[in-house]
Amino acid sequence: MSNNLELDFALHEAQAIIHSSDARFKVVAAGRRFGKSYLACITLLLEGLKDEHVGILSGKNYNLSLKEVYYVAPTFEQAKKIMWPLLKELGGSVIKSTHENTATCTLVNGRRISIKGADRPDTLRGVGLSYVVLDEFAFMKEEVWEKIIRPALSDVEGKALFIGTPEGKNHFYELFNDAMRIGLPEWEAFQFKSIDNPTLAKSEINAAKDSMSTENFRQEYEASFTEGGGKVFKEEWWQLVEEAPGYGDYVIAIDLAGFIQEGIGRKGVLKIRDEHAIAVVYAGTWGWFVEDIIHGQWDVRRTALEIVGAYRDYRPIAVGIEKGMAKNAVMPYLEDEMKRLNVYFTPHELTHGNKNKADRIKWSLQGRAEKGRIFLKKDAPWLRQFIEQANDFPSSLAHDDLIDAVSYADQLASTVYFNEEESIHNGWAPLDEIAGF
Repeated sequence: MSNNLELDFALHEAQAIIHSSDARFKVVAAGRRFGKSYLACITLLLEGLKDEHVGILSGKNYNLSLKEVYYVAPTFEQAKKIMWPLLKELGGSVIKSTHENTATCTLVNGRRISIKGADRPDTLRGVGLSYVVLDEFAFMKEEVWEKIIRPALSDVEGKALFIGTPEGKNHFYELFNDAMRIGLPEWEAFQFKSIDNPTLAKSEINAAKDSMSTENFRQEYEASFTEGGGKVFKEEWWQLVEEAPGYGDYVIAIDLAGFIQEGIGRKGVLKIRDEHAIAVVYAGTWGWFVEDIIHGQWDVRRTALEIVGAYRDYRPIAVGIEKGMAKNAVMPYLEDEMKRLNVYFTPHELTHGNKNKADRIKWSLQGRAEKGRIFLKKDAPWLRQFIEQANDFPSSLAHDDLIDAVSYADQLASTVYFNEEESIHNGWAPLDEIAGF
């Protein structure tokens, strides 16, 4: 703040984590009653009281005296109802004047904070901004950010706070994922549940949980980006265990996301491709034990290294890679890594089997899961993501990389018709495990 101006406020721990971040663009998914409006109001006042700031990318010092600060909600009426009374209450000591009709206040340093609605895009144009809060961004048209707000921040490297509760897997979900994954200093993502607000009674949250559907509760109170999908899989079908329940063999099935040129897109964020997923499945007559799913956004050389590393660690009876351009791209690098590490195998070519992806995944996994024949590694770092993808399947808005990779194990896992311990005692073992003789 400038001119020794002071603002008296207190943030709870989760709010303070967001506030203390130096990221230029903060994307916050938070449950109901987390304290989003309070945090937004304090942020607006603190940013408005600045006379200058330093650009994160350039290091240049910018004069902000002619720049405005905006609070934008889906509609002007909603924005004014949520923020205007709170802004006047918390900012009373630093507000010089207010204009009720336009919901604009002038601070004691001469800078203005304006309340706006995304439903009136013309009122957002033509003004240079130093900071903007986009509240409930999931309910706005993404063009408001792309075409209006983002350009208005450019001349002083202005900042933005996206904050809201998820609404399915729309553009807010995509922005959150981009901010979470890209790992650049400009962007940071945060996700907090309603319970992270220590002033909110647990009894109130428990009452909501008892009266709401699981999906709605997760979205509204746990800030989960749920989609619902087609209800192909039920969460209780998945068996969570520490280790495989019987004897079997390892197979490794690989779903490649493709290798594309990354860059700054029209949305002002680095667009990230889907993840590569390497599913390590231990299969036997009792079913499948998904021991590991190695996944990430890697370049082609790192992908080859991850594949060879998985083979070296688990020594599967088969490795399969989805047929296509991505497989063709990775093979030369895979051969290089095998030579370098002295680990050799011949990948099988996995196919769609004349089915579309949704039908193939459903055919491979649904029956096994419903009958309790798919076991997942308990407490694995990928477990929650796998279950969420299964819950959302087959929504076109949701990712399915992990469940897709596991589904390909169907083309690799051989049914085992003999017991290894018995074969040791009687001296018999099958010549062909697939045929069983």
